[in-house]
Amino acid sequence: MAPTAPLRVGLIGLGAISRFYVRALCERPSLRLAAVCDPSPEALAPFAATVPCHRDHRDLLAAGGLDAVVVAVPNHLHAAVAGDAVAAGLPVCVEKPLATALPDAEALAAAAERRGVVLRTAFHRRHNAAVRALAGRLAGRAPVTGLTVRYLERIEDHIGGDAWYLDPLRCGGGCVADNGPNAFDLVRLLLGEVEVVGAEVERDPAGLDRRARVRLASADGAAATVELDWAFPGERKDVLVRLADGGTDGADMLAGHPGFKGSLWHEYAAILADFEDRVRGRAPAGGDGGVPALALVEAAYRAERAPESGASAATGAGGRA
Repeated sequence: MAPTAPLRVGLIGLGAISRFYVRALCERPSLRLAAVCDPSPEALAPFAATVPCHRDHRDLLAAGGLDAVVVAVPNHLHAAVAGDAVAAGLPVCVEKPLATALPDAEALAAAAERRGVVLRTAFHRRHNAAVRALAGRLAGRAPVTGLTVRYLERIEDHIGGDAWYLDPLRCGGGCVADNGPNAFDLVRLLLGEVEVVGAEVERDPAGLDRRARVRLASADGAAATVELDWAFPGERKDVLVRLADGGTDGADMLAGHPGFKGSLWHEYAAILADFEDRVRGRAPAGGDGGVPALALVEAAYRAERAPESGASAATGAGGRA
């Protein structure tokens, strides 16, 4: 049997998160970085001698020669860029959030389904080794009655030169819009479908949400709290679980990864392994949580605006993520 040719992957967006994709692509023999795209000549310069470089994603798509693309552009461009790739018939792995508006995410997911192409949202924390171990330990144990996901960091320490994170219009909001999808995805991973029942959000003078506490509930009564902070001195990313039998468990997503952003290397390698499996048909193409996570983001913002009435959010079909 002839060896399987590497998937030729185009990387659109060379900002702070791109280095994790680049390393994962270069270290996985069954994948090949085949083209890159960014509007900045300085960002493209390190790749000029090795792969085709483009400043417009439409030129990258028109050039052909790709089997899939990764979209790592600023949040407000996710839906449009990923939509162009889907229209070209290419499988897409897009950074979270899937879009900055729920209708755009729903339209993108529907277009991918119509075209029969894989669309994956890069929820890297679901691939964290400690989280996966926790999910394995919880299988068969007493039901989860309470869950807290903490996602705390000083955002300026994490964005490199990507100032768009600090622009609510380009980011889609602040910590709720950007870190919220990862945290909500973990809640769904461990509890199944949930709805937002309340939220408190603190904003800075520019309107950027810097802190938030979002309360959620599952259909069987389990309660979850998501704590988000973009002004935290240091970094804390963890999951705390309370069980019906009085037991507790948890996962420290940073444990064993002492370097700055050290946990992301193995998480992004796992994202691309999962993406490849789905593109090659070794795993189902569906089950992406991008739309439900964004529904929870929007429900959290609604709950902030009308706390006295609570919130209700349809998180979409599909059961556990």
